[in-house]
Amino acid sequence: MHATQATAAPAGLAGMTLTGLSHAATVLAAIGMVGMSLAEGWQVFARYVLNDSPGWTEPLTLLFMTTTALMGAAVAVRREMHFRFIALAQVAPPRVQAALNAFARLVVLAIGAALAVWGWDLMADNWSIAMPGTELPEGLNYLPLSLGGALIALFAAERLVVPLPTPDHMIVED
Repeated sequence: MHATQATAAPAGLAGMTLTGLSHAATVLAAIGMVGMSLAEGWQVFARYVLNDSPGWTEPLTLLFMTTTALMGAAVAVRREMHFRFIALAQVAPPRVQAALNAFARLVVLAIGAALAVWGWDLMADNWSIAMPGTELPEGLNYLPLSLGGALIALFAAERLVVPLPTPDHMIVED
């Protein structure tokens, strides 16, 4: 037997859309992880076996890494599995707990919005510069920052409206 937390999503089209975005972010994170592993694997093989290090692997690995990190962070915000300090909220009375949880979600929403806006600015400012070792635009490195920030803000807003069930409402599965 193990316990899993029931997922909560808004009803109807909004819930389906947010769930779809969460699944898409998970897929992008997985693709980033596989891409990062393949690029670094090729880098090691080319360096130590072929004695010819390609210049494109490092910038591509960084792009995959930021994609994995930011998409994973967005999904973690939706599942409320992200890093946070909960000791104070756990010992507070229920009303204070609710207020602290709402405040934490607002902070995450603000940080996600800042990442989205400033990531977009960085992307636009660097789009015309070529990434070293590739023909890709340098601004592409900031696309995951902007997209991930927007998803973080969106999922934090969702959790303000529809919080996940508390651990008291866990579903026990056989």
